[in-house]
Amino acid sequence: MGMQADGKVVLVTGANRGIGLAIVEEALRRGAKKVYAAVRRIETARPLVEQHGNVVVPLHVDLQQPETIASAAEHASDVDIVVNNAGVLKPKSALEADAVDTLEFEMSVNVYGLMRVARAFAPILKANGGGALVQLNSVASLLSFPDFATYCASKAASYSITQALYHTLKNQQTQVLSVHPGPIATDMAREAGFEQTSAGPEVVAKALFDALAEGQFLLFPDPFAQQIGAAYEGFAHNVVIPGVGEG
Repeated sequence: MGMQADGKVVLVTGANRGIGLAIVEEALRRGAKKVYAAVRRIETARPLVEQHGNVVVPLHVDLQQPETIASAAEHASDVDIVVNNAGVLKPKSALEADAVDTLEFEMSVNVYGLMRVARAFAPILKANGGGALVQLNSVASLLSFPDFATYCASKAASYSITQALYHTLKNQQTQVLSVHPGPIATDMAREAGFEQTSAGPEVVAKALFDALAEGQFLLFPDPFAQQIGAAYEGFAHNVVIPGVGEG
């Protein structure tokens, strides 16, 4: 059983640009009654408020600062759908001198940030009838790219946590969706040096809400990601989704 955005309250981390911005705009197009735009710098959400009015509510959230997540949870106690989109990426191979430092930074945001968001908002989603938790992972969670080795490792870890959340949150009727885009045309991709991209961020946003409505756990939204997803499908449906002791 899936969830529609129409009439729901949505929270999106990293809402000011790229995929996060596209998710905010798609949620509003689909009839969300309120969207919390969770950003590290509150002023970056002002254009959204200017465009959409008070249906968009900016919140200060830094995934490395647990107190900002706790504060956001207090303010967004009416939320139905939490989309943890914010993440960081630094091009780094496994043998570079500062690879460990880079991995620690990426883990602190991409993995520990997810865990902090889930821990803060799971009780709220339960109290509001279950709701949904969406995590933006990546095809890099399944396939390591040598020049982005530390990022891939952090996303593999975040996907592992997402799988655990999928099974754990079933008990409170919270839907969990793991989104695995390929290289998407965003500022982050350009800053990381991606020369070719698979799709624009709006493709991810539309597919995300379609997948929520259909009650899916895994989403591979763009053409590049869909190739990875097709190869992974058998393992996912026979092992990952049933879970240990559930198949």
